[in-house]
Amino acid sequence: MGQLIELQKALSASAVYTFSIGNLIMIGIALVMMYMSYRRHAEPLLLIPLAFGMIISNIPPISSGLFAAPHLVNGVMIPGGLMYYIEQGMFSGIYPPLIFLGIGAITDFSFVLASPILFLIGGAAQIGIMIAFLAANAVGFNIFQSASIGIIGGADGPTTIFVTSHLAPKILGTVAVAAYTYIALIPFIEPPIQWLFTTKKERLIRMKQQRVVSKTEKMIFPVATTLITGILVPKALPLIGMLMLGNLLYEIPLTKRLADTSGHALLDTVDILLMLSVGGTTRASTFLTPATLKIMGLGILAFACSLAGGVLFVKFLNLFLKNKINPLIGAAGVSAVPDAARVAQQMAQKDDPHNFILMQAMGPNVAGVIGSALVAGVFLSLLR
Repeated sequence: MGQLIELQKALSASAVYTFSIGNLIMIGIALVMMYMSYRRHAEPLLLIPLAFGMIISNIPPISSGLFAAPHLVNGVMIPGGLMYYIEQGMFSGIYPPLIFLGIGAITDFSFVLASPILFLIGGAAQIGIMIAFLAANAVGFNIFQSASIGIIGGADGPTTIFVTSHLAPKILGTVAVAAYTYIALIPFIEPPIQWLFTTKKERLIRMKQQRVVSKTEKMIFPVATTLITGILVPKALPLIGMLMLGNLLYEIPLTKRLADTSGHALLDTVDILLMLSVGGTTRASTFLTPATLKIMGLGILAFACSLAGGVLFVKFLNLFLKNKINPLIGAAGVSAVPDAARVAQQMAQKDDPHNFILMQAMGPNVAGVIGSALVAGVFLSLLR
């Protein structure tokens, strides 16, 4: 009898009695996500820690205490759980700008500086944000939630999290999972849209070699972009400012060490913390709802419209340009660097193995990072 009582005490202290069917479903989804990320090489550096966060968030927090907030007990302050503190960097909006710092430190903007018209393509590829924003509002989401859902179309996870943490934190987990899932699926989503909206003749277009961008231009660009953004869209400055600081460190030889740290050690560390935080918000009680299906559907709509918008905009430009642009690079105008550009290159070489458009595709790709951050700044300026 004594052993039975001890066993009951042990079980009551465990999570056995607090597990729900929903928790098991979410853990199953996380395991599938891990497996597919590993097998398909689909953004494993992001999706594996995110899926792990989903697992630990669905071990009932009442048992683990991982997500417990600091609280008073008999006048004594009891510290919060580990995940409570890790998540503060996400909810306070600190992690996304730090990721932009790291991205800037490993990004070469000479691709777009060599041909400024590529900025326009990166801007056109943000059309999916506005379409999904309007669609989300039409199906019942409020204006703050709609903006958060729409920004998925920029294919930029940190920007999506930054906007949602400020405007609609209650749907942060679902929106972030949708964004990163579709980013990981870019190699499967992008090609059908490129095939649908281009002809073989267009895909065979060979583009001229880009001009060489001077070191002076590359050093002036991040400073000028920060000043212009700060004046016109100041709410975008946390993202654009950090992106440009990282790029300035990258371009100045004397700060190479800082760029290396920002672009590798810091970026990897913040990626782990942010993905764990995102996974930590995907508890069954908030994730397994009809709204989640709507958000996932609107997310794929946003992605598809952004990819198509970039391609169609290039086709429009070609009506007026003497030196034609390969429309495949239009789909690279989303912010998924460098995957979207790499897929455009692969598509071009299916029709012509000697057609190299990767450098040109990187132009709208990095412009898309700036474009999505600027749209995020506009949303924050208008809605907060």
